[in-house]
Amino acid sequence: MRADAGRSAPPQVGPMTGVLIVDDHPVVLRGFRCMVEDAGVEMIFEATDLVAGYRTFHRIRPQVSVVDLTFRGSGLSGLTLIRRMRALEPKARILALSMHQDPVIVARALQSGAMGYALKDMPADAFVEAFRTVRAGQCYLPHALATDVALLSARPREAPLAEFSTRELQILALLREGKTYEGIADTLAIGYRTVVGACAAMRRKLGVSSLAELIGVAIAQDDLRS
Repeated sequence: MRADAGRSAPPQVGPMTGVLIVDDHPVVLRGFRCMVEDAGVEMIFEATDLVAGYRTFHRIRPQVSVVDLTFRGSGLSGLTLIRRMRALEPKARILALSMHQDPVIVARALQSGAMGYALKDMPADAFVEAFRTVRAGQCYLPHALATDVALLSARPREAPLAEFSTRELQILALLREGKTYEGIADTLAIGYRTVVGACAAMRRKLGVSSLAELIGVAIAQDDLRS
């Protein structure tokens, strides 16, 4: 895996077209579009929601997709989009984009099919390196995150979310936003009983006995924020 910008020169590859950026914040979208243009890309497609992102990916089959993990009102649904993209195109080159620095979430993005992970607050030159690295077919993680992910299995007690499934992480993020069981079921298009069962499973894994305590854990996890 590649480390932070400045440690080595970015891969040199020829001109390309067809990059998709999926993010529901217009200002952020414009900013990353400019950085992708600076990386020498001529044709850039944009999507501001999950459905449009998948449809655009299905239509154009871009060489590289930059996908935000968190969408307003949908928790960590970017993970689901990444999985669907990889299911449609197993060789898809996807760069996950997020503010989350919890190694559990980083690892889950890679397991879902992302080839790289970029932080939204990283310097522009570091993002361009991340993009170029994934564009060249290589994996990219910021050095500190790569170390945390590698050590994750060695210190499971320090990672309270490590045993959570992707669906459970999505539900926990929505609980943090104040959504009810019904609201979560509607947002994720799953059954009410599925949400109830997932919350019960999360309580068991965390050793808490009530929904209020589970919500307290969600609030305490700053890395679940968008």
